[in-house]
Amino acid sequence: MKLKQLAVPFAIAMLAGLSTQTMAAVDADAAAALFKKNDCGKCHSIDKSKKGPALKKIAANYKGKADGQASIIKNITTGPKVKLDDGSQEEHKIIDTKDQAALKNLADWILAQ
Repeated sequence: MKLKQLAVPFAIAMLAGLSTQTMAAVDADAAAALFKKNDCGKCHSIDKSKKGPALKKIAANYKGKADGQASIIKNITTGPKVKLDDGSQEEHKIIDTKDQAALKNLADWILAQ
């Protein structure tokens, strides 16, 4: 009987631990530093459109998509032509790092906005 009584609290504790690990997986300070170092704030802000879309808009666009992280990494590492809010086009700036962990962290930080 006691084992059954402990099963639910144990399961809740395990799930809470998993969600904490997932949230801790994004190093927000490192991502924000990389964002700043690469002058991404020139075109993007977290919640307002500038020359490019707000990070919240980008995150909403990729929400629930399995390839969201990969798509963001592709955009920030290959310099594709992007359409700006004013209708013009320009090449997206390439992030100045080859560190895949840092790129994934930045993409995950954007997706968390």
